[in-house]
Amino acid sequence: MDFEKILTAVRHGKPLVQCITNFVTVNDCANIILASGGSPTMASHPQEVEDAVRNVQALVCNMGAIDNVDSMILAGKEANRMGKPVILDPVGSGGTRLRQNTVKQLIDQVHFTVIRGNASEIRYLAGQQTTGSGVDVSDLDEIAEENLDGAISMAADLAKKLDTVIAISGKIDVISNGTENCVLRNGCATMARITGSGCMLTSLIAAFCGVCEDSFLAACSAMAVMGISGEIAEEKRLQNKTGNATFRNDLIDAVFNLEEQQLKQGVHYEIYKR
Repeated sequence: MDFEKILTAVRHGKPLVQCITNFVTVNDCANIILASGGSPTMASHPQEVEDAVRNVQALVCNMGAIDNVDSMILAGKEANRMGKPVILDPVGSGGTRLRQNTVKQLIDQVHFTVIRGNASEIRYLAGQQTTGSGVDVSDLDEIAEENLDGAISMAADLAKKLDTVIAISGKIDVISNGTENCVLRNGCATMARITGSGCMLTSLIAAFCGVCEDSFLAACSAMAVMGISGEIAEEKRLQNKTGNATFRNDLIDAVFNLEEQQLKQGVHYEIYKR
């Protein structure tokens, strides 16, 4: 897969991405889009989201912004009408009744091009038992070698059911469009020690979808970029003996400075077809 070509397309195309996201990660989401070569807008007021989405190349609906669900639905429907990609981050989707009801409402009313979540969030959407709590993946839900086949099947079945791309991020990433399934093995453990790595990844996927009509390839490419950038930031952290706050900045810098050849040589992936 030509991941590096999609990265080049983002840098040349400079996609404008609208993010309706939560206050904890809004700055990081904006900066990761800028680092990739795109441009962010954080318009979220219900009186402007429909106007704003007409000018962008992709839309992010992040359930961390649970107070802005009406805005997500308005913007999502308009993006659907215009044929623009809409990316859902179902933050904590199975954690509370409010979030369970909200994710159902969003999926019922908006067609999502990509749904990116951790294993607990995606397992909930697939109707499987999950032990996740809050916004973090449960150790019991995490994708590992011993349950990888089941995770691929779950993602593929859910992708077919919802006519979308399912992207599960974690120690092992799984991406599926229902027919093609990609397993990515990049990244590092410190990525889970900063707030917003998942939200940043969802925003990055949106930027890539903004320039690539193949949403499966776009999602795979964005996740490859994030994983390799995490490895670069981790190497720097270990060399300089810094902590997770510096790591967050180094991660964004790594996306900004990532060379296409680094991406091509550093990505570790397999493709499975069903």
